[in-house]
Amino acid sequence: MNKILLATLLLIPSSWSKISEKNAAIDLAAEKYAKAEYEESVRQHLALLNEHDITSSEVNFDLALSYQLNGQEEDAKKKYLELSGAPKANIASSASNQNGVLLGREKKYEEALTAFKTALIKDPTNEIARYNYELLARWLDKNQDQQEQENQDDNKQEPSNYAKRMKAEADKLVEQFKFKEALDVMSKALEIDETVSHYQEFIKNLGDINEINEN
Repeated sequence: MNKILLATLLLIPSSWSKISEKNAAIDLAAEKYAKAEYEESVRQHLALLNEHDITSSEVNFDLALSYQLNGQEEDAKKKYLELSGAPKANIASSASNQNGVLLGREKKYEEALTAFKTALIKDPTNEIARYNYELLARWLDKNQDQQEQENQDDNKQEPSNYAKRMKAEADKLVEQFKFKEALDVMSKALEIDETVSHYQEFIKNLGDINEINEN
């Protein structure tokens, strides 16, 4: 009996440690978002999902917002689409609304209108989605011909605003002959944003230059 009790007591600190680590990770992710450090917020929310197995709708929604505010629009849209089927009505509705906002910015107005409508179906009390839906519906009604022309696009994936920002930062480092630092910037960006691969040739060249410098 004493041995069983001792074994139980010895297991408790490990459990406490895991809980403490999870709580610290949650606090860190929230802190980065609150401070508008959106790149780090993306990293920390990904850590919650992948390292701590915290997969709640709330965490995923915060990750989507972090993607959006970090300029990773495609990643944000994918996550919002996933969350539009979330069991919690407020999360599903908010995700659909945010997806509509992103689609609207891309001038995909009909798709945006559908997203706002979906948000209202998920949660009829979502007044932000209602406002967006009614505003866009009125605007489309007056500008339908113009929108049909603007909605024609080639659907080609372009680097996100975040990817472009990181490329510009790397370019400045290259101008200062800081090739290793430039490679680090692009490599870290690629870890969280697949559209950075648009600059794969640039990244490869940086790698080649670094190899020459190290030899």
